[in-house]
Amino acid sequence: MARVLYLDCYSGAAGDMLLGALLDAGLPFELLRAALGSLALDGECTVSVSRVSRSGIAASQFLVTETAADAGGHRHRHLPGITKLVDRSALSAEAKARANRLFRRLAETEAAIHQMPVEKVHLHEVGALDSIVDIVGGVFGLEWFGADRIVVSPLNVGSGTIECEHGTLPVPAPATAALLSGVPVYAAGPPGEKLTPTGALLVTEFADAYGVMPAMRIDRIGYGAGTRDPQGYPNVLRVLVGESDEDGPSERISVVECEIDDMNPQLFGVLMDRLYDAGAVDVFYTAVQMKKNRPGTHVTILAPPTRREAVATVLFRESTTIGLRYRDVDRHTLPREQVLVTTAFGDVRCKVARHGTRLTNVAPEFDDCVRLSVEHGVPVKDVQAAAMQAYRES
Repeated sequence: MARVLYLDCYSGAAGDMLLGALLDAGLPFELLRAALGSLALDGECTVSVSRVSRSGIAASQFLVTETAADAGGHRHRHLPGITKLVDRSALSAEAKARANRLFRRLAETEAAIHQMPVEKVHLHEVGALDSIVDIVGGVFGLEWFGADRIVVSPLNVGSGTIECEHGTLPVPAPATAALLSGVPVYAAGPPGEKLTPTGALLVTEFADAYGVMPAMRIDRIGYGAGTRDPQGYPNVLRVLVGESDEDGPSERISVVECEIDDMNPQLFGVLMDRLYDAGAVDVFYTAVQMKKNRPGTHVTILAPPTRREAVATVLFRESTTIGLRYRDVDRHTLPREQVLVTTAFGDVRCKVARHGTRLTNVAPEFDDCVRLSVEHGVPVKDVQAAAMQAYRES
């Protein structure tokens, strides 16, 4: 059985709507508040959740209330300042890295639109503290559900115009539109912005697929309320959580490839790091023999289709290649979970994979084993063996 989370965005999506829906579907509010850390606890703002009605549908509304010093306007923050705020949260190191990657993605999008360096970009509306809380909280909330697969409906972006820092702009606003490359969208309902930059960031980051609701057994439903309450139109985002009979998630993924025979080998390590930062799922290098009998490197990158352009940008910027090719393929993965085991050396995380009801693989987290081997002065293989034994006895 695979855990499935379906985001029904018939009224668009925003960070607060997504968090409201996740809270309504079972995300504990106190856990969310604790994960936000000093973002919500040091007096700059408070967070709360309340029950409201949108066109007769009961929903949860997530609210961020800023202090008098910050209220009434959006502070213009640069990317380094936002990174410092994200690092003040109590997210795991992996979740902080993911949140920071989202803000960098937005900064790169804004930089391209305004033709300026990333470091000089002011993140206006998304640089406000409430939007930062929405994105950091959204990363925590979506990861908390531990879904094997997240499917998103086509996105209702809205219509008309919106007033923002740069004046009157068409809906979707330029930054939002740029984040939607390769994503199915449409416009319906009363005029207005229905998909915000925060909503676009979070949805496109976590979506494994887009389309109608997959076959699943629903066990939880949550509704997250938007700020506006138009007559006869439920301004809510709906999340459905359930189980699928599939052994694991099947998804489309982009394979991006090129060959390089004229680059300093030292740069390949940096290239791999930057590709992962851009959203690659996997990166690997293969030795090949190229034309004129030159030794070269075949570069293969796996990335969600929505991150293909970002990966290509990094590849052209950080390597010497002048061309690449890509194709979209189906990928099937087994459901996996992380289990913490206790050994004589300390706690070790183990990745456990199953095919149906059959256990197929148990792999102790290598970084944990290396750290404990250094602390205790023992071989890494001894820590790995102890972790495997602890799992078998658990």
